[in-house]
Amino acid sequence: MKGHTVAVVVYDGLAMFEYGVTHEIFALERPELSGCWYEFKACQVEEGPVRALAGLTITAPHGLDDIATADTVIVPAWRMRDHMAPPDDLLDAIRAAHASGARVASLCSGAFVLAASGLLDGRRATTHWMYLDELARMYPTIRIEENVLYVDEGDVLTSAGSAAAMDLCLHIVATDHGTAVANMVARRAVVPPHRSGGQAQYVDLPLPEPDDTLPLHDVLGWMRANLAEAMTVADLARRAALSPRTFARRFREVTGTTPLRWLAEERLTSARQLLETTDLALDRVAEATGFGTVETLRHHFRHRLGTPPSTYRATFRQLRPTG
Repeated sequence: MKGHTVAVVVYDGLAMFEYGVTHEIFALERPELSGCWYEFKACQVEEGPVRALAGLTITAPHGLDDIATADTVIVPAWRMRDHMAPPDDLLDAIRAAHASGARVASLCSGAFVLAASGLLDGRRATTHWMYLDELARMYPTIRIEENVLYVDEGDVLTSAGSAAAMDLCLHIVATDHGTAVANMVARRAVVPPHRSGGQAQYVDLPLPEPDDTLPLHDVLGWMRANLAEAMTVADLARRAALSPRTFARRFREVTGTTPLRWLAEERLTSARQLLETTDLALDRVAEATGFGTVETLRHHFRHRLGTPPSTYRATFRQLRPTG
């Protein structure tokens, strides 16, 4: 990632939480990691000091020209109270960056800026649940995704409400550097480890970390600890002392997805970590994570990540942290 520039849009009415997330993930120095980190640029839209929310005044060191030449452009939550249209020069800079090969992302209501630029036309996208209907009404060609953390369309990404900004930024790190690095960044930020939904897919809901106050805590913990075991919904329901139908309903209430889909995501995450951090042969990785065969492992990697496990390992092994 040497020389990879992340440009974050700074504007009058800036949402400080989303901006702060981008600074936390992309701007802080990472001496614990090998290689170069991102080059962070705060890029101001208007001239002179701009007013952020919470009564702050900010002057950013970069401008629209730096947006147009960045490798990744991130638009924090846009000013929705006054429904002001994004200025044309900002939209032009975002289009120019994308046309030059940049990855463009929005956090929360920043999706309205990407929509105004035309980059979301015909694509899947999401935003804060409060604005989903308005986004669909204003831009009917967008394929709105509800109840998701973020949507990754490759070169254009969108996230849901404020907390999902962290999930999307960690997803970008995982895409660039692998899950081991993303999890290290998450630990430093004192947030749950990154849970990727795949480089070309979306995450339905966060997959919760073990918590003994949650329903089905024991079953979730057993599933995570026994990924190599064969599991059916009927088996898991018996372990939870519930009928299969009741178990499936309660499982979705807790995790936001089905037991088998949750299990597949856990197995995929475990396989990615093994490929990044060990020299285990692919058949051993498949056995250890419950996929059983290399063919099944390859199927899940191609379906969810768009790449075979061998290519994934070759890409990310060299990027793991030192220490």
